[in-house]
Amino acid sequence: MMAKPDAIAVKGGRGGSGAGSAPVQRARRSGKAQEKTNAAIAIKLRDYAELLTQQGADGFRQRAYSRAADVVSALERPLDEILRESGRDGLVTLPGIGKGIAGAIAEMIETGRWAQLERLRGELAPEKLFRTIPGIGPELAARLAEDGHMETLEDLEAALHLGALDVKGFGPRRRAMIAAALAQRLGRPLALRTAETPAPPVALLLEVDALYRKQAAAGSLRTIAPKRFNPSGEAWLPIMHARHDDWHFTALYSNTLLAHQLDKTRDWVVIYYHLGDQPEGRCTVVTETRGPNAGQRVVRGREPE
Repeated sequence: MMAKPDAIAVKGGRGGSGAGSAPVQRARRSGKAQEKTNAAIAIKLRDYAELLTQQGADGFRQRAYSRAADVVSALERPLDEILRESGRDGLVTLPGIGKGIAGAIAEMIETGRWAQLERLRGELAPEKLFRTIPGIGPELAARLAEDGHMETLEDLEAALHLGALDVKGFGPRRRAMIAAALAQRLGRPLALRTAETPAPPVALLLEVDALYRKQAAAGSLRTIAPKRFNPSGEAWLPIMHARHDDWHFTALYSNTLLAHQLDKTRDWVVIYYHLGDQPEGRCTVVTETRGPNAGQRVVRGREPE
């Protein structure tokens, strides 16, 4: 049976210089870089673990991120050096660091942001993430988020790969440049990453969707105040964490521009999922309005199932 979420409140380096030999100076600089990078990442990992606890997530995830924070804090070698020299595979060799947390660490190092943490805080701003890619300025980043309905770098890469990106400002040269930058940033070929991110059965996703909407309607879930499309700062968005065997889920109503325009912010449910320590995936569950499934809940892109 799926774990039932509890409603828990969400509250909503040192400098200096000195004389010495070049090797000593390099060692000092490395130590400062290690302290800054590793400590900052450990803090974010602990913040994420604490938010999971506050929002009623299963203790397994909280312990995993807390353990990873302890490992990172104790490292003598800078994480950015490990990533630069050995890639994400080098991060996975660290104790308590699986593929999912390695991906999170790489995202923090390469972009200065972590979408999963920002999501739980209600601070997720896809346009700021897209602006970390060379060739994407403020206007194009906004169009990707609002017109392209994308949230992550993986969304953008998949749209480029499938030829499904219908956003003004994307000519062939820019597409090629951004695709190359994404391939380097994300670390693995798209096909390999897709194979490494298994998707739950549709029946299980619909069960998560039904549980989320039931709990949200009953007012038993804690709510967060998203920064996007929320000028009043109201904490209106219910958030749920649940677990089924080794599957972990986070569910929220969609807070995209299109959801607001079509008045679907209490219908479209975005479900984030991952299996064990695998990378995170995402899907959206909606009420079908046309065809033989009209009136039924369906997982977008998996309607035939």
